[in-house]
Amino acid sequence: MESLTDEVPHPHRLNFLTTYVFSQDHKMIAKQYLITGIVWAFIGGLLSILFRLQLGFPDLNLEGLRWLLGKWITPEGKLEPEFYLGMVTLHGTIMVFFVLTAGLSGTFSNLLIPLQIGARDMASGFLNMLSYWFFLTASVIMLSSLFISTGPASGGWVIYPPLSALPTASGGSGLGMTLWLFSIALFIVSQLMGSLNYITTVINLRTRGLSFTRMPLTIWSFFLTAVLGTLSFPVLFSAVLLLIFDRSFGTSFYISEIYIGGEALPNQGGSAILFQHLFWFLGHPEVYIVVMPALGITSDVISTNARKPIFGYRAMIGSLLGITLLAFIVWAHHMFVSGMNPFLGSIFMFLTLIIAVPSAVKGFNYITTLWRGNIVFTPAMLCAIGMVSLFVAGGITGIILGNSALDIQLHDTYFVVAHFHLVMGSASFMGLLAGVYHWFPKLYGRLMNRTLGYVHFWITFIGLYCVFLPMHYLGIAGFPRRYYSFSSYDLNGSFADLNQFISIAAIATFSAQLLFIYNFFHSIFRGKRAPQNPWRSNTLEWTTPVNVGHGNWEGPVPAVYRWPYDYSKPGASEDFIPQTVPFSQTPESNLPEEQELLAQEAIIHSLRQNQEEISAKSGGH
Repeated sequence: MESLTDEVPHPHRLNFLTTYVFSQDHKMIAKQYLITGIVWAFIGGLLSILFRLQLGFPDLNLEGLRWLLGKWITPEGKLEPEFYLGMVTLHGTIMVFFVLTAGLSGTFSNLLIPLQIGARDMASGFLNMLSYWFFLTASVIMLSSLFISTGPASGGWVIYPPLSALPTASGGSGLGMTLWLFSIALFIVSQLMGSLNYITTVINLRTRGLSFTRMPLTIWSFFLTAVLGTLSFPVLFSAVLLLIFDRSFGTSFYISEIYIGGEALPNQGGSAILFQHLFWFLGHPEVYIVVMPALGITSDVISTNARKPIFGYRAMIGSLLGITLLAFIVWAHHMFVSGMNPFLGSIFMFLTLIIAVPSAVKGFNYITTLWRGNIVFTPAMLCAIGMVSLFVAGGITGIILGNSALDIQLHDTYFVVAHFHLVMGSASFMGLLAGVYHWFPKLYGRLMNRTLGYVHFWITFIGLYCVFLPMHYLGIAGFPRRYYSFSSYDLNGSFADLNQFISIAAIATFSAQLLFIYNFFHSIFRGKRAPQNPWRSNTLEWTTPVNVGHGNWEGPVPAVYRWPYDYSKPGASEDFIPQTVPFSQTPESNLPEEQELLAQEAIIHSLRQNQEEISAKSGGH
């Protein structure tokens, strides 16, 4: 597919607002998503530390936090129980949607799709700009719910009715819940704009020679993530819309035969289970909307720093396609205790266990890529390996929860919390960190401090396991989630020491992120200047100038002749061969089947010459 934006771009007259605020340049929008995501990660992490203080040290006097939390600290110096539930709700919402979805996919899909496929920009720069501003508006609305008198939404991040459908059910069911619903509706609009843009760009704007089977696995993961989002996010939008109707217009989609204060409400015929079906139809694909970009980033980082071709490239693509398909038909394993017919539960259990197969393919292929590789342990590489470790560890516990008989015992315990924090939260967060460390030179033209990166990785990696591994034991022992205090029960009180250990590990892990934030922002201005290709990588983004301008390439967009993983190729003069190097220039390392591609190379050269002649005749227009 020829790039539709091959002409040499003309300089644009930009002012401060159009350069840094209302920018339509995909690279600036990526930076906006990343920095907004970092702010949200700090807020979401801080909320988790506050409620971990309550869980780990229930007798601790929190009077010193009154300046921050105001009336949500009781006269006895304790957290208000309702506000505790609000913090749990916002923590989950922020981390899943605003950090791991928007911060990860919004950053790296925007940054890498045009650069790695050889496009001047996204298919629609204006739509791209709108997607960020809808996201930012949703962020502001969600943040504002922390400052209203009734407090933020407090129904858990899944917002199950009837608690979320009845404004009078609790303080957190009032205005805070309304703000949550409107925020998520705007967030979904943002993600749909972005996803449609990503899909269109990948299909239509690939440079000459870049077939689908030559695309980096990052692009495959971003592309399929966008497909997942486009098909599943509208279902959550409909669920939110119907919930708004129930709350504000007297409908009964989710409410039936409810009593408040001894009085029966007029609502009849609704079903709270309907909301669960709609929510989890997005909720389970959301796991892979978060994980797949991290897997794509990990693929490129591991191959580059192992100095080896990615093992099983086509199998990796097949596994991504398998995950994309199966993600839509396993949602009801979240609902084994909802009264589901056991036969139907067995079908969803079978499909859930099957989805472990493509995930295992990726895990084994990463391990094989690392095997006997000439590994360069950059901070990005450590984070990528950490991502694989956490993904495998969390995935194993997913097989346990996918068994309906076991899930009935473990449902709503800390075993579930531990599982999804490992496989979804921690693994994806490690993939995000790997991407930031690896592509920071492409974002800002500088390198992050390696020593600080190593310290940050080891504290974070060890800390995550110290936080979430013990939670599996708590869950098996029957420790329930979302409880405000466990000190009232002798059985749960026996786990006080373990809860304290988890809280201390969480505080240490959060503190390490402050080190990352310092390294990130200090390196933007004071970091060592990066060379054009600091990691000796093959993909197209490293062929652009260090400080990339509008349009990405100063001259014509380079053509692609080979796949992106020609590392340590026998006979080659160097241990990497960029995608832009024709096979005619590397006869000493060409494989027999690659000799047959020389004819295709001649066609690409001819197309490029014709394009240059047309451009020259039209004066570059």
